[in-house]
Amino acid sequence: MPKPLNNRIESLRGEHGQAVVEFALVVPLLIALLLGIVQAGVAFNHYVTVTDAARAAARRAITARISGLTVADITAAAQSAASDLDSTKLGVTVSDPTDPTFSTSGSTLTVTVTYPYSINVLGWAVSSGTLSSSMTDRLE
Repeated sequence: MPKPLNNRIESLRGEHGQAVVEFALVVPLLIALLLGIVQAGVAFNHYVTVTDAARAAARRAITARISGLTVADITAAAQSAASDLDSTKLGVTVSDPTDPTFSTSGSTLTVTVTYPYSINVLGWAVSSGTLSSSMTDRLE
């Protein structure tokens, strides 16, 4: 026996599939947000690595004043400290430790390390630029 007309209209107005439709609309946004958070975490990890590389290179540069290392050795120290990054993209700027003005006590030396970053979420570049960290050490 067919349902009465009132029951059919009530079943059309039911909310049985509403949760599935809302879920299908919200899930892509939640996935994009989660991927953005992961990409930001990767960029922060790269920043910490760049900062550590600058610290290691600055420390190596201070010891280079005494032991006679070259700028290439200091750059290698920065690349070694940032071994999980692409060393071809890592930029290292260091004051020449062989300069006689740097050999006096109290003189400072600055090392700057740069590395490009890009935050991509589902193929869209949300943010990009260059991570940079400078460390200054003083000869004691």
